[in-house]
Amino acid sequence: MKLHLIRFMLIIALLFIFIGNLYSQNETPKNVIIFIGDGMGFNHINATNYYLYGELEKQVYESFPVKLGMSTFMIGGGIYNPDSAWANFNFIRKKPTDSAASGSAIATGVKTKKACLSVDTLKNKVQTVLDVAESFNKSTGVVSTVPFSNATPAAFVAHNPSRYEYKAIAKEMVLDSKVDVIMGGGNPFFNPDGTPIESINERFIGDKEAYDIKDGDKSGENNNEKIFNYVGGREVWDLLNQGKAGSDADNDGINDNWQLIQERELFQKYMNGETPKRVIGVFKSGQSTQVERKDSLDNGMPFSAPLNEEIPTLTEMTLATINILDNNPNGFVMMSEGGAIDWVAHNNLLHRTIEEQIDFNDAITATCNWVEENSSWNETLIIVTADHETGYLFGPGSNKTKSSDISELWKPIINNGKGNLPSVEWYSHDHTNMLVPFYAKGAGSSKFLDAIKGKDKVYGNYIDNSDIGKIVKLLIQK
Repeated sequence: MKLHLIRFMLIIALLFIFIGNLYSQNETPKNVIIFIGDGMGFNHINATNYYLYGELEKQVYESFPVKLGMSTFMIGGGIYNPDSAWANFNFIRKKPTDSAASGSAIATGVKTKKACLSVDTLKNKVQTVLDVAESFNKSTGVVSTVPFSNATPAAFVAHNPSRYEYKAIAKEMVLDSKVDVIMGGGNPFFNPDGTPIESINERFIGDKEAYDIKDGDKSGENNNEKIFNYVGGREVWDLLNQGKAGSDADNDGINDNWQLIQERELFQKYMNGETPKRVIGVFKSGQSTQVERKDSLDNGMPFSAPLNEEIPTLTEMTLATINILDNNPNGFVMMSEGGAIDWVAHNNLLHRTIEEQIDFNDAITATCNWVEENSSWNETLIIVTADHETGYLFGPGSNKTKSSDISELWKPIINNGKGNLPSVEWYSHDHTNMLVPFYAKGAGSSKFLDAIKGKDKVYGNYIDNSDIGKIVKLLIQK
């Protein structure tokens, strides 16, 4: 009888401990880390899982407690309607958002027009989550596998009516912002494939999105000057190299100049130990980390072309950024982007999409390990999402029937086993307004469940991209 009573009392005690822990979960994060897979849809993740594991639901973030869909429509693009989306194969192709509009909605909580960076429809500046974090004396940073002045990282730091004004955007980020870490590409002395240029005149000026200056750079500059646009112009680049570029990041009346790093060894060095106060890392590529390395587009399997070992991984850049930012006892807010998932999806290159997705996934896994080893889920919030889907990726044979049956009109991608590319079909070279995945774990993550906009027939409950900025701002200010 006594033994039963003791067992009963132990169960009651454990129950009270569980309930106490449940209700004492901190809803005010000290740190917020936002991962954005540019162009990443549900099937980009699924294809990668099939290739790596031969089965689904294998990524660490796929087991996060908050798992939702997320709509991405921009102003002028309508709203997401689940009935329309799954009744008409072309519905989500109409007026697709871009990384600037969607990145800005994520960063600010305010919807805007295509190509706009953290400004409203009247071109007024809108505070980003990093702006708010800085007002609460938190450290901030942005990381990307593409040029740091490209749309997504720029949306978190700069404010400009046109994403294509690279020079002005980079100049604002470097000379006027209060962020503590910036890491990305756009190095003026390296080609897009990561090889060093022998002379400025050799530098390739191509027609990819990152080089598209049709809406900006109307100054008539020659190519010798244009190659410095991603870093704010030749003068800003020279100041960075001299250690003389920077603003007053901590409001003490003294400029805090950037330490420029370009060598992979320095990115790796700052993953641990002592760090400078402010770091800008511009890795050795004129564009992205690995997208245009030699021969990479001619091979049909992931990693069949050797990686450029001179360029850091997203994991290395992300952990270095965290190590710099976590010196602040008030905490930090940062964004880390797998920016080239979008670039290769535009070209419908499955093997390269999987490469970029793996790099993105690895950074998230490493960061979750950091939380568990150096912080806790009670003080750090991790968000994993995308700005939009690119490529309209589904299974072969989709859109071949007029049936109203979703499973007939949208075919799933086909699993061909671990180590083999799944069978897929791309139905666009552009962005779509398909729901993208949203995952969250840690302090404050349950708040996103209060923002559900509706229930999708395929992906379940969904929020809107602007909910991220709104909720993170509120969490920071608590």
